[in-house]
Amino acid sequence: MSGVNGLHHVTAMATQAQRNLDFYAGVLGMRLVKKSVNQDDPGTYHLFYADAEGRPGTDLTFFPWENLAAPRKGTGLAVEVQLAVPQGSLEFWAERLQRYGVKLGEVEVRFGERALPFQDPDGLEVALVESAPRPFTPWEHSTVPEDKQVMGLHGARLWERELYPTAQFLSQALGFVSAGQEKGWNRFVVNGGGSGNFLDIKELPNLPRGRWGRGSVHHLAWRVDDTAHEMAVRARIEAAGMQATPQIDRFWFKSVYFNEPGGALFELATDGPGFAVDEEPARLGEKLVLPPWLEPQRARIEAVLPELRLPEAEVRP
Repeated sequence: MSGVNGLHHVTAMATQAQRNLDFYAGVLGMRLVKKSVNQDDPGTYHLFYADAEGRPGTDLTFFPWENLAAPRKGTGLAVEVQLAVPQGSLEFWAERLQRYGVKLGEVEVRFGERALPFQDPDGLEVALVESAPRPFTPWEHSTVPEDKQVMGLHGARLWERELYPTAQFLSQALGFVSAGQEKGWNRFVVNGGGSGNFLDIKELPNLPRGRWGRGSVHHLAWRVDDTAHEMAVRARIEAAGMQATPQIDRFWFKSVYFNEPGGALFELATDGPGFAVDEEPARLGEKLVLPPWLEPQRARIEAVLPELRLPEAEVRP
């Protein structure tokens, strides 16, 4: 059985839900494909941003907890999420982000690709990376022109106290292979590499363990085809010496959670059934959607969630 098929989604932690929605749907122009709740804390939203179809591998999601403390950036945590944008679009994005008051880093070249790093309103480290064409469906109602839109998850960066245990685990359990080193970053790829199919790791032996907070990556989720594939990879995870949860039904996909040897939280997530299982594709993200087992609690859940407004055709600072 093969390893994982690249990134499925990345989940991060925010504070103000409306500000998060304004930034990712308004400024970055991604589609809100699911407005739901954290199934382990139903009084908190779970917001999913993706391409027009909400296809696996395009999906950046958030838990907005209002009173989150500041994080401690350190080892055992993913420290940056990278989003793929079309080649030649970074100048458009730099001008757009500056117009909204986003503080930008310098354009970098990473493993041959141009990247524009910045922080979102909660301090999450994000980089837009110019990518070759990849599976992606543009959203006609986006605030961003179709030829400039975010195409999906490009990759992630992880800090580790020790590289070797995680590198060995990635190889044995998840099917990654080493693809070189640059400026202290070690690249590991699956599925032949390319956009959405890599993880970059930097070894920082003298840093303390990181701690979640506002603007932190909560977990990285990796794609598997279906339950059979998921259970086969889960067996490899346990054979490599790490504990994994039983399969958990998240309704739009089925999940298995585990920590890699350095401590970062990972997930396996099936490609199906997908976000259109309970909403019309044209209406994704318009209403609060709950999995069937939370429906009996809808009135209580809706009473504690803040009301959210979708951005207009164009958001202004």
